Amino acid sequence: MFSMIFKDTKSSVGQLISNNLHTMVQSAILGFPRIGPNRELKKTTEAYWKGKVSVEELFKVGKELRAANWKLQKEAGVDIIPSNDFSFYDQVLDLSLLFNAIPERYAKYNLAPIDTFFAMGRGLQKSATETSAAIDVTALEMVKWFDSNYHYVRPTFSHSTEFKLNGQKPVDEFLEAKELGIQTRPVLLGPVSYLFLGKADKDSLDLEPLSLLEKLLPVYAEVLSKLKQAGATEVQLDEPTLVLDLPQEAQQAIKKAYQFFASKASSLPEITLASYFGTVVPNLNALKGLPVAALHFDFVRAPEQFDDVVSIVGDKQKLSVGIIDGRNIWKNNFAKSSEFVKKAIEKLGADRVIVATSSSLLHTPVDLENESKLNPVIKDWFAFATQKVKEVVIVSKNVSGKNVSAELEANAKSVAARAASDITNNPAVKKRVAAIDAKMAQRAAPFDERLIEQQKSLKLPLFPTTTIGSFPQTRDIRINRNKFAKGTISAEEYEKFINAEIETVIRFQEEIGLDVLVHGEPERNDMVQYFGEQLNGYTFTVNGWVQSYGSRYVRPPIIVGDLSRPKPMSVKESVYAQSITTKPVKGMLTGPVTCLRWSFPRDDVEQKTQAYQLALALRDEVNDLEAAGITVIQVDEPAIREGLPLRAGAERDDYVFWAADSFRVATSGVRNSTQIHSHFCYSDLDPNHIKALDADVVSIEYSKKDDPNYIAEFKDYPNHIGLGLFDIHSPRVPSKEEMIHKIETILKDYPASKFWVNPDCGLKTRDWAETKLSLTNMVDAAKYFREQYKK
Repeated sequence: MFSMIFKDTKSSVGQLISNNLHTMVQSAILGFPRIGPNRELKKTTEAYWKGKVSVEELFKVGKELRAANWKLQKEAGVDIIPSNDFSFYDQVLDLSLLFNAIPERYAKYNLAPIDTFFAMGRGLQKSATETSAAIDVTALEMVKWFDSNYHYVRPTFSHSTEFKLNGQKPVDEFLEAKELGIQTRPVLLGPVSYLFLGKADKDSLDLEPLSLLEKLLPVYAEVLSKLKQAGATEVQLDEPTLVLDLPQEAQQAIKKAYQFFASKASSLPEITLASYFGTVVPNLNALKGLPVAALHFDFVRAPEQFDDVVSIVGDKQKLSVGIIDGRNIWKNNFAKSSEFVKKAIEKLGADRVIVATSSSLLHTPVDLENESKLNPVIKDWFAFATQKVKEVVIVSKNVSGKNVSAELEANAKSVAARAASDITNNPAVKKRVAAIDAKMAQRAAPFDERLIEQQKSLKLPLFPTTTIGSFPQTRDIRINRNKFAKGTISAEEYEKFINAEIETVIRFQEEIGLDVLVHGEPERNDMVQYFGEQLNGYTFTVNGWVQSYGSRYVRPPIIVGDLSRPKPMSVKESVYAQSITTKPVKGMLTGPVTCLRWSFPRDDVEQKTQAYQLALALRDEVNDLEAAGITVIQVDEPAIREGLPLRAGAERDDYVFWAADSFRVATSGVRNSTQIHSHFCYSDLDPNHIKALDADVVSIEYSKKDDPNYIAEFKDYPNHIGLGLFDIHSPRVPSKEEMIHKIETILKDYPASKFWVNPDCGLKTRDWAETKLSLTNMVDAAKYFREQYKK
């Protein structure tokens, strides 16, 4: 039936295309994963940081990965292939280096550009040598990229920022592709989004980043001009901030920026302006009449914007239709997508329509063919980045009247099989979710009453110290986990090994004087995957890695059906840890929203339904931990801000309710004396959203924050809070004195009676030497303040 789509001459669309069979609708990719099919980028980058490979070897691997990505897309038949979508750490940080937005604290060391780049991303600490001075600098702030689990390094500006070209990375990578015989479309974050997503440095807090636009635009134009001289005919400028609630000055800045580029059009490539992750309709006036060659919109996330955005496409402009999902792994519905693209062709003509991914494919794993252990039935439902490249080409061929009937029929069969599968449906889970009531989401008593019982039970000192949960995942841990997974050691041998690791962590924490301990999580591969592997309704990949930040990659589990817990998941390890110490040991769980957001969720069921299913599974686990004698239970929700809809309105209000409600469903079935903790990191957090969770203690990433108003926002937070004192993503070890200074700053706005002392996040990625020094300094800082408050 699908091969007949364009044979209906009564259809205006069919007639239009039959009259233009010589016109092929172009296909485009907005960006491709840079990590490599086997995490080559991670391995080489981390080896460089450790001094095990040279900078030449690092650059060589980067060049090989770029070439492989370009060739893959070219061989698939993609018309518009991106370049400059590669980065050794973060594409936004690339621009800060390129445009010389380098704070003086990094520039003063006169490091090689790549080392300055890494110092800005992850900090740097080196002792003095005979030939060089000591280096000690913290990383720039890292925050979520819109509502994704990718993190970017926030551009940081001051009154002394002097924009100028610092190298020519986009040009170099365009020329690399050109030497391979591949014409690419270089991609850069647009100037308004770059500034809007940045912030003023701590010495220039009165600076409004958008005020720097006039200084920045000539430098943007300079690099674009160099690209044209190198042979680039078009560039992609991403302005994803167009899906936010932009203030009027930001909307005006969009017009100003692109009118500036138009004034230099003869020396610049044609511009495709791209937005993604939502609707641009509230900012439509900023886009209307913009002098650009093409506009790209995300119709996966916001198909409802179609009529509005088509109405502003100029007579000669092209429309890039983002219809292949760049954020999830579900196979595209070719018939449905083709019908959508045909609407655009009907409005504009085939020569003015481009079929594209909704966003960069950075957010998806590299290649489904690397998955040999997936259930073949389920595997047939998925498409990773490599497969999505092919999907873009197939849809573009289909709407161009090319014969792809075999692909269409196979696709329709796969889509139908998933919808009808027993794997996706569990009536018992649906019934239990339907029975959730308001009482299930409310603790038995308010916080003040709970606190009295908790103080009696836990007997904690002022400035109680704890960590967020994980301790270093050593090579020995990974080797033994792999042996157990392969069956080369028995369950008994593996449990003995894990218990020994737990005891090592417990004894260390006792030795340095931590107050509330953790078991260190040696048995856990990932904070979501570990629990997902024990829940019905999930499936997992072997090599489905996605970049979260820098060299930190994750393998998001995939929710394929209704979710439930068949048995306890973490009780055994928590009980063992508590049995070998008299200090309280936290039970450690991942919250329902984070389990949802850090997975690839279903696209056929509302996300809030999936969150409540997870909440019920976690409620059972929380209650089992309490019954087993665990009196402090931490349910982490670092992704709760990530899930917040990007715009104010009914959708956001609904999310704020169900996200907090699902957390409370998971945690409210315990006694008043059981202390519930939660943790949040690397987002622009709203105290009101955190307050709605009603956790007894929350810990929040703070070490990279340099805005004094940030602490004040939490001044009236009613429960207890810990603001992280050191950055766990950096190898840098802060001194006791540095932490004392941080605590002094916090206590100017936050009461000592409510303040906990902890790191920013878990210590999984650090080594033991750094961990021991940092935690010892942290505990010593807490002890210092206990003495001060005795006086």
